[in-house]
Amino acid sequence: MEMMNLVVDGVNKVLWDYILIIALFGVGIYMTVRLRFPQFTRLMPALKDMVAAIIRKEKAEEGKMSPFQALATSVAAQVGTGNIVGVATAIAAGGPGAAFWMLVSAFFGMATIFSEAVLSQKYREKKNGEWVGGPAYYIKNGLKSKALGMFFAVSCIIALGIVGVMVQSNSVAGSVSSAFGVPVFAVAGVLAVVVALILMGGMGRIASFAETVVPAMAGLYILGSLLIILFNIGSLLPVIKMIFLGAFMPQAIGGGVLGITVQQTVRFGLARGLFSNEAGMGSTPHSHAVADAKHPAEQGFTAMIGVFISTFLICLSTVMVNLTSGAYNVGISAAEMTATATVMTQTGFAAGFGAFGGMFLSICLSFFSLTTIVGWYFFAESNVKLVFNSKALTVNVFKGVVISALVIGTLIDAAFVWKLADLFMGLMALPNIIAILMLSREVVDILNHYDSTQAEEEAFELVEAELAA
Repeated sequence: MEMMNLVVDGVNKVLWDYILIIALFGVGIYMTVRLRFPQFTRLMPALKDMVAAIIRKEKAEEGKMSPFQALATSVAAQVGTGNIVGVATAIAAGGPGAAFWMLVSAFFGMATIFSEAVLSQKYREKKNGEWVGGPAYYIKNGLKSKALGMFFAVSCIIALGIVGVMVQSNSVAGSVSSAFGVPVFAVAGVLAVVVALILMGGMGRIASFAETVVPAMAGLYILGSLLIILFNIGSLLPVIKMIFLGAFMPQAIGGGVLGITVQQTVRFGLARGLFSNEAGMGSTPHSHAVADAKHPAEQGFTAMIGVFISTFLICLSTVMVNLTSGAYNVGISAAEMTATATVMTQTGFAAGFGAFGGMFLSICLSFFSLTTIVGWYFFAESNVKLVFNSKALTVNVFKGVVISALVIGTLIDAAFVWKLADLFMGLMALPNIIAILMLSREVVDILNHYDSTQAEEEAFELVEAELAA
């Protein structure tokens, strides 16, 4: 077991510290340039259209999700314990400046996730009356590589549907048990029943759950974070200065004592940003593939909103709670900071809310983990349908496997399982990045087609208005 642990650690270090951080960040920059910086021109109109669609209560066709449901399912998976504990770890090990590089990675990640979403829309398939898609499908149908598509699919099933579910359920059980004194086995039982009821309802129930729970979950956490910032408003400007100064000169804010270098700051910030919003990982395209969008590019714009919510709102909320409340302590060693990163955010909320702070964070963590389990299951199921040709029996058996993994996850030490999840998520990302780069011309063509059709529609509407006048 010790040897396996060392091997997994070694592979993960090479995969995440060198190959993926360069590949994910690189593809984000590349697609940003090729798509003419859509972050500046497409995000705000997409947010406006999404709010309008929610107000109109738009419904999707049978076998599809509405664009908002697809976004909610995507955010459900993106927003997990990594947005709280992972972000705290990033600033503990990389200093406050890591937050700056986290936002930089999210900015470029928007172009990556746009590419994933439009390719998923283009190459999706219909199985048993429901649409299904994702990287495995655009690798198989776009790159014409069934073997590489299968490699992605199997990696995704293991990473998200089995070991990923185990570590998320472990987080829920540990958090609830610690904050409320509830026995772990009781938490496991309730969690298993709740997840089983959601999964048995299929795509429709998963979509309804996501669009109901995710806005409330995200809103509650952001509101709580804003209150902590307001309680410590005098620290806001110094913290902003600390973030920007720490991004380029960490020694100027105590990095000399902590041993933090610019390289560490950049590495932890980029890695945490990429990991938190999952842009380029190949997970969230599965929900965008089944969206009832008028044009693939429109769902790409919607996908960009998910990165904005995950990193610019929720991850940044975690950063500001830790820094403005004083939970981040620049006077302790890097080793101590890494070891205590898991309690940093809890300390931040406790500073503002007292004893309720720990319970508040536990509730948020539980909902974050629950929605991640549901979202990751849906993504993994899409790949089960590919590998086993959408056989209903196989899908039902897989639901049983997921529930079993969920229960087992609450009873084990999740450290090694989380390392396995990191490994298989990394293996997922590699073929997905290759596909995005090789199909980048098609992504650009889809965006250009959208722009040309929009121009034609606007010209037609102008002529109609002139005739009516």
